[in-house]
Amino acid sequence: MRGTVLGIVLVAVLVAAAMGAMPGPSQVPPQGTFPGQIADADDQMIVVSSVVDDRYQQVVVLSPKKNALAVYHVELSTGNVELMCVRNITWDLQIKCFNGKKPLPSEIQSILEHR
Repeated sequence: MRGTVLGIVLVAVLVAAAMGAMPGPSQVPPQGTFPGQIADADDQMIVVSSVVDDRYQQVVVLSPKKNALAVYHVELSTGNVELMCVRNITWDLQIKCFNGKKPLPSEIQSILEHR
């Protein structure tokens, strides 16, 4: 349990350092946030946290200004923090369709344009 708390605190410190400061309780969360999500006032960093398979806490850090995301796993039993991936998503967001099933977006667009 102590390890879990230390791991979560470590991730929080990393995120706070990247953000400059955690949002204060007087700040109203931006629209579109949901439980487990923290967004700073300047939209510099978005953090989403969830527990996966009762084994680890997954923390996703998204930087809209850098178009980048990082994924961390915090083991619940030990508190160990592991960086799973870091990725610039600029080019990902340029793809019109990936892993899509029919009807594809272009097919739907074609059908709607012919009405």
